[in-house]
Amino acid sequence: MNNWFNTARLGMFIHWGHSSQKGCELSWPLVGGVFSLPFCQDVPVDEYHSTANTFNPKQYNPQEWAYLAKSLGMKYAILTAKHHDGFALFHTQESDFSIVSTPYKQDIVREFVDAMRSVGLRVGLYFSLSDWHHPDYPAFTEADKPYRFDQLPQPTPQQWERYLQFLFNQIQELLTNYGQIDIIWFDGSWERTPEQWQVQELAKMIRKLQPNILINDRLPNCGDFATPEQFIPSHPPAHLWETCLTINESWGYNANDQCFKSSRQLIHTLCEVAGKGGNLLLNVSPMGNGQIPPQQLERLQDIADWMSSHADSILDTRPGLEPWQFYGPSTRKGDHIYLHLLMKPYEQISVRGIPIKQVKSVSVLADGTPLTFTSHCAIIDSLLNPNPLGELKIDVPESVINPYATVICIDMDS
Repeated sequence: MNNWFNTARLGMFIHWGHSSQKGCELSWPLVGGVFSLPFCQDVPVDEYHSTANTFNPKQYNPQEWAYLAKSLGMKYAILTAKHHDGFALFHTQESDFSIVSTPYKQDIVREFVDAMRSVGLRVGLYFSLSDWHHPDYPAFTEADKPYRFDQLPQPTPQQWERYLQFLFNQIQELLTNYGQIDIIWFDGSWERTPEQWQVQELAKMIRKLQPNILINDRLPNCGDFATPEQFIPSHPPAHLWETCLTINESWGYNANDQCFKSSRQLIHTLCEVAGKGGNLLLNVSPMGNGQIPPQQLERLQDIADWMSSHADSILDTRPGLEPWQFYGPSTRKGDHIYLHLLMKPYEQISVRGIPIKQVKSVSVLADGTPLTFTSHCAIIDSLLNPNPLGELKIDVPESVINPYATVICIDMDS
């Protein structure tokens, strides 16, 4: 079960909401910002929530997003069905604070789910446990600023009981009304204890409604996979994992944030994550009208171009060699070992500790250009061992270097 996630390697995260019209980060501006978001604005609470009344993304075309994700080789996509600001992008019976009360009116989550499924992508929904708009949470006010992790407004026991009912009901709606949901991606759990969230009961309900679903580790003690944020772990987690990463420094569309990672940086990150056996959940931040910003599209197109000739070394692979065997990320699929050259080689690269007599050929993955190589091992090993481990030296001429990341394929005899 859920083996698809184990080798998916690449997915699309979509952070979008009514605040995207303002060109400000999702949710965090209403509490005055947070240290981890350098370009986050501070917006008065009422002013922040007021853009829910004008949300009308006329150019929202989830089919375009689906084709884009597919062209990148992505296997799944996750949309912010509800962020910390409490605004639901889906039709909910539980609250008026949703897409139903906007000029747009249509169910954004349904349109998203249908589009992603139409191209064969798995579907995930992000859902914030905390809700800074709901009166029983209770709602965050100007008087509660600045946001302090250790001094949050607390509900009465009666309020909390009502809020939990609301929370469970909304999750039930998402997992009942939209067909098969492959991932539920929680966030916001830091504001209360696992006992307060009733995580065990919640997980039980979720798995009953969607037996094949994956739950991330932000539902405390119930997660199927780890979610390091904005970095690649130095040592890969023992179980399933996924790094979520922004293209600039913001999650939602933020006009002030022009601090974009380069296409090369993003491709290198993808190679490293794949080499460690994880998935990269790459975030896009649609604008208020539903279009993805041009600077993000440009980078996604570069990744799609690179993937068009290198996807074999990323998708459905497992980790390749140990770090001492090759200086760089590597992956493996069947009889192929893929070496990702994230630094330009000086004429030659070395691979150590591999069965040299099983090496059939070495080539550039992108176009199949054969590369010359030599191998050697200890004399005694070559005499006594029919299948010795040794060193491979591969010539890498300047002419085969890819501007983003060169990938070399070693074809082995099984």
